This record gives sequence, C-alpha cells and structure tokens, in this order.
Amino acid sequence: MMRDANPTAIYLKDYAPPDYLIDAIELDIHLAADSTRVHTCLTLRRNPASQSQAPALHLNGENLTLHSVTLDNQAIDDYQQTDTHLTLTQVPQQRDFQVQIVNSISPQANTALEGLYLSKDMLCTQCEAEGFRKITYFLDRPDVMSRFRTRLVADAQRYPVLLSNGNLLDSGELNDGRHFALWEDPFPKPCYLFAVVAGPLACIEDQYRTCSGREVTLKIFVESKDLDKCAHAMASLQRAMRWDERVFGREYDLDLYMIVAVGHFNMGAMENKGLNIFNTQYVLARPDTATDDDYEHIEGVIGHEYFHNWSGNRVTCRDWFQLSLKEGFTVFRDQQFTADMTSHAVKRIDDVNRLRAMQFAEDQSPMAHPVRPEAYIEINNFYTVTVYEKGAELVRMLHTLLGATGFRKGCDLYFQRHDGQAVTCDDFVNALADANQYDLTPFKRWYAQAGTPVVSVNSDYDAAQQRLTLTLSQNTPATPDQKVKQPVPIPIQTGLLSQASGAPLNTVLKGHSAPQQQWLLILQQAEQQFVFEQVTEPPVLSLLRGFSAPVKLNYPRQPETWAFLLRHDTDPFNRWEAGQTLFIESVLGELDSGQNTPASTLWLDSMTALLEQEFTDLAYWAQLLTPPSETYLAELMPVVDVDGLHRIREARLTALAEHGQDGLLRLYQRYHQDADTARDAPAIGRRRLANICLQLLARLNQPEYAALATRHYQNAGNMTDQLAALTALVHHRLTGWEQALAHFQQTWRHEALVMDKWFRVQATSPQPETLATVTGLLTHADFDLGTPNRTRALLGAFSQANPSVFHSPDGQGYALLADHIMKLNRLNPQIAARLLKPLSQWQRYDASRQALMRQALSRILAEPDLSADVYEIVNKSLAHQSA
Repeated sequence: MMRDANPTAIYLKDYAPPDYLIDAIELDIHLAADSTRVHTCLTLRRNPASQSQAPALHLNGENLTLHSVTLDNQAIDDYQQTDTHLTLTQVPQQRDFQVQIVNSISPQANTALEGLYLSKDMLCTQCEAEGFRKITYFLDRPDVMSRFRTRLVADAQRYPVLLSNGNLLDSGELNDGRHFALWEDPFPKPCYLFAVVAGPLACIEDQYRTCSGREVTLKIFVESKDLDKCAHAMASLQRAMRWDERVFGREYDLDLYMIVAVGHFNMGAMENKGLNIFNTQYVLARPDTATDDDYEHIEGVIGHEYFHNWSGNRVTCRDWFQLSLKEGFTVFRDQQFTADMTSHAVKRIDDVNRLRAMQFAEDQSPMAHPVRPEAYIEINNFYTVTVYEKGAELVRMLHTLLGATGFRKGCDLYFQRHDGQAVTCDDFVNALADANQYDLTPFKRWYAQAGTPVVSVNSDYDAAQQRLTLTLSQNTPATPDQKVKQPVPIPIQTGLLSQASGAPLNTVLKGHSAPQQQWLLILQQAEQQFVFEQVTEPPVLSLLRGFSAPVKLNYPRQPETWAFLLRHDTDPFNRWEAGQTLFIESVLGELDSGQNTPASTLWLDSMTALLEQEFTDLAYWAQLLTPPSETYLAELMPVVDVDGLHRIREARLTALAEHGQDGLLRLYQRYHQDADTARDAPAIGRRRLANICLQLLARLNQPEYAALATRHYQNAGNMTDQLAALTALVHHRLTGWEQALAHFQQTWRHEALVMDKWFRVQATSPQPETLATVTGLLTHADFDLGTPNRTRALLGAFSQANPSVFHSPDGQGYALLADHIMKLNRLNPQIAARLLKPLSQWQRYDASRQALMRQALSRILAEPDLSADVYEIVNKSLAHQSA
C-alpha cells in the first residue's frame, strides 16, 4: 500500500476504545495462488466502553477486491468503500448483529509478504502488525479479541497440508479434487495472531507431557528435503516448555503446538496462537549446515515464540504503542532461558554488545524513541532494538529491583489479573508493584523517555574514618522529540575490591547493619550520595556489575585500574568490560593524540597474559579475547572517524597477533579438533576459543597460517569451523581464499541458508574491493532481492557490518544502498525501511560523508509512490538536519 500524499501520524494520546467488538469470526477461505476467495462472517456488538454515539462501523481493508456485503443475512449496498476502509453507516446499536463479506485477494502478487502470500509453492500468512486487513475486512487492532473458526479449501495435490490456529475439528476430500480442513481456536485473540499455511509439507512429530499431566502433540512442518534439520528445533521447544513451567509457572494451554518453516519471511518468527510461522533460519540446523551460533539462536527464537503464548497471546497489548509489553518482556524471558541453557556470562555479554552497538546508536539517531513510543506513521518501523532489547533491559531492572522471588510473584499476578485481556505497559508495572507493595511510579519514566542516561561517578575515600563516599549523578541527553528528561531509577550493582590483593571487600552501606561484598545502589534523583563504612583500605570500585542498567558510565580511571579489574574482578561481566574499556581507550586515545597511549601497552600486555591463564568456561575466554566492534567504537565518537578508527583497530589486533603469536598458536593447537562433530557445551567452547585464535593469526598473512586456515577449512567436521576458516581466508586474502570460496559455493549451492553465509562472508570483507564484489553479487544468479534472508545477507551485512567499506569517502556505498532501497520500496517496503538504518545516522559523520548520505536520502525521498515505511524514516532523517 503506497502512502497518502500527506501521511499523518497516529498518537498514543488519541487512543480510544473501539466502537464495536467482534466476539466471533468465521472464515471460509478458498485458497489459490492467483486468486483466493475469502468468505467472512463477523458477529459484532456495540462496545460498552465506546465513547461515541451511534457510530458507523469502520472496518480496515487493503488490497482487497470486494464482491458482496450482507448485514444479518440481508444484502446491502449502502456502504462506503475506500482503499483502506469499508464503512457501514447503519448497524444495530442495541443487539448483536452479523456482517458477512466476500472478497478476493492475489497471494502471488503480494511481494510485501504481509497478509496471505506465496513462498515458493507454499501459501502462508503474516498478520502482525496490520496484515490481517490484507486478507479480509476487520477491526484490525489488537484490543479487538475474537474467537476464530476457519475452514480452508484448496487443491489436494498442490496444497496437501492445510493448517490454521487451534484444534482441527474436521477434514476431508471434496468431489472436485479439492479438500478441506476446519480449525477452531478456543481462545479469543487479536487478528494479528491469525495464521494460515497451505502447501506440500512434511513434518516431524513428538509429544510433551505438561506439569499437570496433559499430553501435547508437537509438530514441525518443513519441506521434505529439510526433515533431517528439525531435531534441534524440536528439542529446543521441549526445553522451553519445561523451563517456562519451572521458572514462570506457565503451562501450554492447547493440545497441539505447530511450527512451520518458511523461506520468505520478513521477520525471525511469529507467535500465532498454536501455529508459529518461522523464518527457516530459526528452525533448520544440522552440524554441517549450521554454526554453533545458529544453534543457539534457533533455541532462543523457538523459546521466544513459545513464551509469547502467555506474554503476548493470553495477555496481549492494547495498542501498538504498547508493543514492548509483549516483546520486551518476552525478550527478557528468552535471554534468561538461553543463559540457563548455555553460559550466563557469555549470554549477558552477547546481549549487551547488541544493545550498545545498535540500540545506543538508535538513541542518538533521528529515529530515537521511547520504549513506549508516543507517535508513529508506520508501525512496522517500530519493531526496533529500543522496543525489543531496551524493553528487555527495563524488565531486567524490574527483576533486579524486586529480586527473583518478588518478580515471579508480580508476574503471577499479572497473568492472573489480565488473562484474556489487551493491556498496557503500565498494567504490567502495576501488577509487579501491587504484588510486592513497591512503588514503581518513578520507574514508568523509563517507558516514556527516549535516550541513554549517562551516570557520572565521583568517589572520595576517607582513610581516617574508613569511609568511602560515592557521588552518582544522572543525565539523559535530549532526543529529537524530547528535549527535557526526568531522572529515572537506575539500579547499580556495586562491589569493592582490595587494591592490594584484588579480593572482594566486606563493607557496610550506610543505613544497613550487616556487611556485604556487593550492594545494589538505586540512583533515583539527579544526584545522590552513597556512603560505605568499614572500608579498611582504599578500594577499587566495580560498578554496574552484570550491566545492571542500560546506561553509559562516566567514570574516568587510569588504564592501570582497568588492567587491575581485568585480572581480579569477580564479576564476569565487569572483568570482560575492563578489557573492552582498555581497548577502547587505546584506540580513542590514539585518535585524539596521534600516538600510542599507556592504555595501548597495557591492553596488549593484558591480552597476552590472558593467553597463559586457565578458564573453565572456554566460550567466556574467547569473549575476553574478542575486541569491541568498529560499530560500537563509532558509537562512542561524537564525529565518527571512519578511516582512522578502522586503521587503528586493525593495527591493535595485528599487534596482538604478533605479540601473542606463540600463545595463540599454542591455544589453537590445544583446543582445535579436526572433523569435530560434538555439540556439547565444552565442544562449543573449544571451537570458539580455537577460532578466535585462528582469526588473529590469519592477520599475520604468513604462509604457515594460510596453510593452517586451509587445513582448518578442509578438515572441518562442522559448519562452525568451516565458516570460521573461510572467513579468515577471504577477509585476509590468504593464499587459497578464492579456491575455498568457490569450493564452498559448489558444495552448498542447493542449501539456501548456507549460501546466505557465502554472500555474507564476501559482503563483510574489509578489503577495498568489496564494494565491487557486492555490486557483482547483486547480479549473481543466486541473488534474489525478493528473498529477505538473501537481501539481509548481502546488502544488510555490507551496510551495517562493514563500516570501513560502506562509508567509502566517494559515497558509492551510499548510492548502491539507495538504489536498492528504491527497488525494494516497490517490492517489500518493510525490508526497504530496515535497510535505511545506516543512512539515517548521517549526522554522526564528517561533513563530506554527511553531504553524500543526505544526497542519497533526498534521492529516495523524491521517489514516486514512496511507501509509508520508507517515507517515515527518510523524512525524519532529513528533518534532523535542522534540529
């Protein structure tokens, strides 16, 4: 749907309850790729909460061919139809009534992948956020919850499997070569959770016995060629069900749970009630086709969508401004699940890395918005890292403030109080507050304010009094739509370490009686003081342990202090953070001064020393050796020095490879195993550690390491090792890289997800010729702009994960991206809009790059028939130049 000439924003302050409720909907859908006919029967009644007098019935509908409208079985023609609505001006006000509608749609013409569309030879749906209106006319808003009964009819040979939400009531053959399936969902739901899948699918099936003893049938549907890649997804689902019962007390409520893997999908997955539709990327895994990271992501996404059954489906959001009510909460739940299944330390580091590199940058961009936005033009643009990841951090802070027991008590009350309702973020916070008799009113500011708070720290130690006074202050920078910010409650986990030994110190926080080694400080005002007593020696502070709040710390310290914390901090996150900070200060310090700083030497010595230590968690050891990305380093600079940043970071890593060569080789030889097929945690840790060593050694570009990488590639018994070796060979142009790249393509040309990796490896190479490579790959026979996964693997990876080449001073990267955003605008506006992110941050760069990025954005804005998705982001981005 193309935008109106003057698109208007929708505001949270204007929310009003719907004038009508739809208690039940019956659908009779006759499926065909070219033309699907939809018969809809709606049972409606006036909403007692409506604020209007005898209102007309306005039903949403887009890209629909309307055939007939019936009111209480009487054909009518006194309705009004536009491109976006069907309006009935005269409907009963004092009783229930029915509206029957017949319309048709063309799934194969639906390249936007919203509503009902064709993915290869499969028909499937995506209705969140506003896709149901592209199937039939309805009150397409999440606070209208209905019971769905769906009859599907299709050609039995072309579409042998017919799926929808809930329970299968009936199925059978028809006389004309078609067949039918009748589904009923017993739980009222908003229409965004509706789903249909039809096609030639195979499935694996298993069972799960719930904590109350009910048997649930589990089915995963895929193309028959992919049946051998479903075992991990099934096991992940069973682990998620067991975990949710144990940790949150949530039991699955239907007798059937289905997952379908789809090759063309705009998102990662969708939690439709009882019928989850997944991007194949988050279902299909076999050790030779999927990396360890893929396995972990699959488990996390499987868990995420399953957890939505309660945090999103049974209790849903009142309006789309409350999107984080379900997404932020559920991301927190899936993060906790993955941490319990893997390593808490590594998972926390991974989550914070993503938050800092992406969400902190979003907070500094024209698209900055609160976790609960105040306005939008296109809701698809607000499925953002702020709503998801920062939303999860808000839930994590609530968990920290209330403790695990209090948080669980609050969640129990939330689910009990609001089961079957569409509610708000305030309702969630209120339930936690009421269950614990804890005033969380100030905490709600986190949901309403955009931006990343900065916490400044000042400490003063009084040796005579054995007292440490810690002064904390907070400030949140202005964002485009919010200039004035209020203080928010910020939980800061704090420990004090002995300067002499590095051991934790037992201290007393003023106002408490018993000494502790760790304290939770809650900064609620613009500035507060916290006094520690019985501090027997000058301490070293370990602040914001576990990254207990999504803030930036302003606490200048000597490089020696960071090196001390890297050696001694007992908090695994802060130990890792100390090494990251040393690296950051060494890079930014050289950019400022033009020469090496003490932090550079300390970082190099500290990293080399790490090679000689012993860690039981090998994956955590690998994290300690992994430096901050260029993307995160850029986020720390007021004006990004693209070339200087890339040059100095590369030099630092090469210096580590040279200085620590013996240790890196020793670790590699100790932990790498040829033809490794193990999938347990120790094996994953071995691979991560050996592969980071390989990546560093490859920087030396010596024949023996080229041979090492080639052997690593050729002898790999799993995709993790094969891809790591291919990346080392291609990114550093080691001898044999072209042969390995060709071999990889020839081996995996029939595996779409593996070929995505082939495209991504080339798109993220830091070599200067990568722009030409990407340009060539855009015309490659295996590239399809209409396949979101492939587009993200090439254009998304190039523009968002290869800053040194994308931000080439000549602006060719910007022009290339703009060209394809304009093509995607006509094909798939959601994907086009998501590719705009790097251009929307133009104000962070030097004047020359700013001009070139604005030029690319202006060219997009001038495109005829620009979608609302793209228009909103481009318009906000360009408007920011006057801010």
